[in-house]
Amino acid sequence: MGVSVDEFLALLDELPEVRMSHGGEWIGLKVRDKGFGYLWEATETVGLKATIEEQIALVAERPEVFEVQFTAGRFGWVVVHLDRIDRDELFELVAEAWCLTAPKQLVAEFEATHQIGQQVQSG
Repeated sequence: MGVSVDEFLALLDELPEVRMSHGGEWIGLKVRDKGFGYLWEATETVGLKATIEEQIALVAERPEVFEVQFTAGRFGWVVVHLDRIDRDELFELVAEAWCLTAPKQLVAEFEATHQIGQQVQSG
């Protein structure tokens, strides 16, 4: 179990139009100039956009893997410890964060070719 930073970066290639921006100690993850995540290489953690309900459930279920990062509007961002999660679960969370952020048409195209855990509304 556990995902390296390099493995995390490689799984981003499976999502359309992901761009990375460097912000000093972190790397921002964006789709069409809208952020859906952050990577902190030094701590091997990732911050991901989620619904508030999902944020609460993830942290309550496995606090050794997930932490509350912050809430903003209707979203609850969660910190994921890469060394404590498997690749498939991480990809599902990253894909959901991407779907919450990407334009609806891009999400529809992605969902037509990928199976993710649940359908989400883009924002």
